Amino acid sequence: MIATSFGRPIEILLVEDNPGDIRLTQETLREFELRNHISVAKNGEEAMAFLRREGPYVDAVHPDIILLDLNLPKKDGREVLAEIKADEKLRRIPVVVLTTSSAEQDVFRTYDLHANCYITKPVDLDQFGAVIRALQEFWFKIVRLPTE
Repeated sequence: MIATSFGRPIEILLVEDNPGDIRLTQETLREFELRNHISVAKNGEEAMAFLRREGPYVDAVHPDIILLDLNLPKKDGREVLAEIKADEKLRRIPVVVLTTSSAEQDVFRTYDLHANCYITKPVDLDQFGAVIRALQEFWFKIVRLPTE
């Protein structure tokens, strides 16, 4: 397995409430030849607590990249994205929006909030796996991620 250019596994925060999408994303990410560690937040409030290292997340790792669903309970992905990009300590973390929405207004709104990428999740399992593999290839092999 290949580590990041800074010699440690890639830390991924997956913010997703759908158990099937969580499982499929984790399985696909494990298949790749890069070392990675995946943390999961199942709603927007949990994601922000994780990122700010609050409550049970006081020892949480600083993610190298965030995979963010838009349609989340408690605090939706748009609110999470806005908070991340407004926070001086978090704004450099690349945020990949990975959602079922293909609505043009969601695409515009998330880019206005400084999302780094917008991907509409395919409903077909094989296509979803292909999207996750392409995402890994680009973000973990080609792009240089910022260090903490």
